[in-house]
Formats: sequence, structure tokens, C-alpha cells
Amino acid sequence: MTQISEQALQAAVREYRDPYRNQDLYDLGAVKSLTADDNGKVTLMVELPYPSKGIAGALKQLVTHALEDVEGVESADVHVGQKIHSYKVQKDLPSVPGVKNIIAVASGKGGVGKSTTAVNLALALQAEGARVGILDADIYGPSIGMMLGVPEGKRPDTRENKYFVPMEAHGLQANSMAFVVTEKTPMVWRGPMVSGAVMQLLQQTLWNELDYLIVDMPPGTGDIQLTLAQKVPVTGAVIVTTPQDIALLDGKKGIEMFRKVDIPVLGVVENMSVHICSNCGHEEPLFGHGGGERIAEEYDTTLLGQLPLHMTIREQTDGGIPSVVAEPDSEVARRYRDIARRVGAELSTRERNLSGSISSVSVTEH
Repeated sequence: MTQISEQALQAAVREYRDPYRNQDLYDLGAVKSLTADDNGKVTLMVELPYPSKGIAGALKQLVTHALEDVEGVESADVHVGQKIHSYKVQKDLPSVPGVKNIIAVASGKGGVGKSTTAVNLALALQAEGARVGILDADIYGPSIGMMLGVPEGKRPDTRENKYFVPMEAHGLQANSMAFVVTEKTPMVWRGPMVSGAVMQLLQQTLWNELDYLIVDMPPGTGDIQLTLAQKVPVTGAVIVTTPQDIALLDGKKGIEMFRKVDIPVLGVVENMSVHICSNCGHEEPLFGHGGGERIAEEYDTTLLGQLPLHMTIREQTDGGIPSVVAEPDSEVARRYRDIARRVGAELSTRERNLSGSISSVSVTEH
């Protein structure tokens, strides 16, 4: 039987370039083992450093073909898994128990679809194989509960009269100020009370081994947002904007705020980038064009994705079944999942937090 060249096997594996990190699997540190037996069977174990379930099948197929083309190889068995690590936070703040990474979703102003993006991003990260939670820190307009279909008036269980057990909704672990106060309670609070309440919610919720906790920040860039950005151990931030000049201006302020407190901005999501007519499907850029790209370029960050202004996105979210779970095969869900992979891949380039409280969990696709 032909002796299989290890060099040829490695060269075959290197033919695949990761679409989000633009590196081959060796440079990515994703190859865990590569073996060949006497019968010409090759086994490759790959572990990607970000949520990547949606591309695992294509990776497996492409690398299997490349390996089977190597002289002497009778068959190739490629296993694709993922391992999410904990990454560094600003000023080495102590991490939250049960949470590896906190991603803040923020906007310079209200009305740009920040909460809709936060919910769908959380669900998309989960669809890509991660364990995900969401915290509604938008004290004045908490809407995450409604968007996730949590019945009005439902309260989280408590432990030892001190800790909240997060609600389960569509597989996500969730907590919100809306769960602990009634809708009739007006939120007439001063800044320190608001940030204190958010920190209490964050630290007194029994998050269960999360790879990512998405924090839906209050809109704006005032004292409350700055205080939260200084106190919450955030791994990275995602800025949501629309193509309108005024929204872009506020989006820039959001980026500057996070940079001021040493929180890396993972990228910009441009919401409502084109309007899609629900009757004929015609696309029109109602709010202008290319704004997200301009911000990303100006601030040397990434345009994570562009989302259409479409009636079904609003209807599904208002109905408590966001797009990613309502229509998992739709173009909108596909875009959110692409954004989720980009966010995870961008985070995976950061320095590791070796004092992270929980070990990484690997999910394997056979």
C-alpha cells in the first residue's frame, strides 16, 4: 500500500481558508489531530474558536474531498467542533460567575432596532452552537421579555431570597427589569439607581455556563451608559445604527464612548438598510445608503452586516417569536447568523482571559 505523505495531508488541510478569520486551519490553531491508519483511512479533528455550526457541514465536505485527493488515502473522516474561550475585559474587572463573555449591544439613539438586533443576535449565536443568555439593561424601555414571548406578569424564581433564576425563552437564559417590576411602575430613577439596578440584575442572576451574555444597553451615550460601560465586565461591543446621517452621528458617539473605557468595538450592524416592499419585493434605500460602511471605515472597525427594513421582522418580534426562530431558513435569519459568526470570530482574535470562571465546552459535529 502507498505510504501516505504527512506533508501532503497537511497541505490538503491548508487548502481550506476560514471565511471569517481568513486563515488556514493550522494558522487558526483549529487542527487538534490528523492521523492515517494502515488501511488508508485519515481522521482529522477540527475545533473552531467561534460559534460556527452553520459552516461546519461545508468545511467538513471541502476538507474531506481535499484529503481524499491525496495519494494513498482511501477515505477521510473529518470531525468539526468548536470551543468558545473567555476573553479579556476592560481594566481586568472581575468576571460574572457562569459567564465567559459579555457582549454589549448599544446604539447612540433610540429607534434604530437595537433590541430587535440584540434578541436576534442572541438567538443566532445559539443557532450556531453557543450557550447564550440575554440581559435587558434598557431600564426605561425594557422590551426583551415581550420580544421573547415571556408572558406578561411572569416572574423569575428566586434562590435564598437573593438570586434570580433566569427565565428560559426559545432556549435562551433571560432576565430583565421588566420581570421584576410591573409595567405600571414608572421608571423615574436617577442615573446611579439605574446603573445600580442593572449591576444587581447582572450579578444576582444565576447564569448557567454561558458562552455569551448579550446585554441590551439603554440607548444613548450619557452618564448611565458610560457608568455601565465602566462597571460591567464587557468583552466587546456591537453598535447598531441606521443609514440616516443623524443615526450615524450618534453611532459614532457610541463607538467613541466604548473606546474611551477600553472596550473593543467588534463592529457595526446597519439596520433598516433597505426597505423591502411586502407586496412586490422591490428594494429601496429609504434612509440613505452606505452609512454603516463609512462608519466602519472611519473607525477602523467591521461592518458586521446589513439588515432590511421589513414588516415581518417587526411582526415576528412583536409576536414574541423573533425572525431567527420564526423563519430559520429565511434571508433575514441567514444574515443574523452570518453576523453572529462574525461577532464570535472577531472576539476569538482577542487576548484570552485565563482567570475565566468556567472551562470551555466543545460541541462536535460528526
